[in-house]
Amino acid sequence: MIVASPATTPPANRVPVGIVAKIQVPATSANLGPGFDSAGIAVALFDELEIRTTEAGFSATVEGEGHNYLPTDARHLIITQIRARLEQLGWHLPGLELHAINRIPHSRGLGSSAAAHIAAALAVKALLPPDCEITNEDLLQWASEAEGHPDNVAPAVYGGLTFSWSEPDDGAKRYHSLQLTPHTAVTPVVAIPSKPLSTAAARTLLPASVPHTEAVANASRAALLAPAMTTNPELLLAATEDWLHQKYRQPSMPETLAYIGALRDQGHAAVVSGAGPTLCVFAANSAEADVVADKLTQRAAKSEQHWDVRILPVAAQGATMEVFRP
Repeated sequence: MIVASPATTPPANRVPVGIVAKIQVPATSANLGPGFDSAGIAVALFDELEIRTTEAGFSATVEGEGHNYLPTDARHLIITQIRARLEQLGWHLPGLELHAINRIPHSRGLGSSAAAHIAAALAVKALLPPDCEITNEDLLQWASEAEGHPDNVAPAVYGGLTFSWSEPDDGAKRYHSLQLTPHTAVTPVVAIPSKPLSTAAARTLLPASVPHTEAVANASRAALLAPAMTTNPELLLAATEDWLHQKYRQPSMPETLAYIGALRDQGHAAVVSGAGPTLCVFAANSAEADVVADKLTQRAAKSEQHWDVRILPVAAQGATMEVFRP
């Protein structure tokens, strides 16, 4: 594990010019109903990033999501995170060219910010010598610190289904995650609305406490998530029932919650994806996935806003990286 040097330590080493790295990070759906801030799953929708170290200067080009509003200079989030982390580790980065292809919708509940944090962490790994031995646990720690919680970060790192937690560590938090393989029949279906919703705004609606009976009910369903997702998909409807966050967020995404209620009444395991407003249905098989996608498409046709309905298979592999050194 890499231990960061104090931020005040002057960089002792210079990152070589001419390193090229290609990075791919999957979208994620967090919470899965009752697994608030702890459960997540990776899905087959990917952001791609290519970086190249240069003699001087920082620039970014962006395709897809954010092409018309993300910074294209040193202020780009990924560039700022790469530079800050390298400096903490005692390395100076003279210049960087970044090209991003963003396919994960922003502020929709599919882990776009976690993907950016993971991309930055992987870029740091790419730019350091191979003998630095940066592990997936390091990536999880770095990105979770930046994100504030590991529920989206962990599946983006490891792929598949993850359950994560934190422990006190010298006044900070140490993040951990367990990766499981979902049942091959489980098929996520998402409906992504055109209107965004920030995670921070969604969190302001959550109460400081919930009744004990609701906490017990939520714990019982969260305990079902792992077996439902991995061995018994027939339990998905029961396992995805939530009492902690979804109903409290209803004012910020009434249409999403209305869709979810209707689908659950029909026997489908529908949940808010992350902080929303995207909804996700965990179909028990491909036939159910097709039925759900058709229902969502028909309902979306009657909506005043556009909904992008997609069947997104589980991404078994997390973020990947290729490095080319001069």
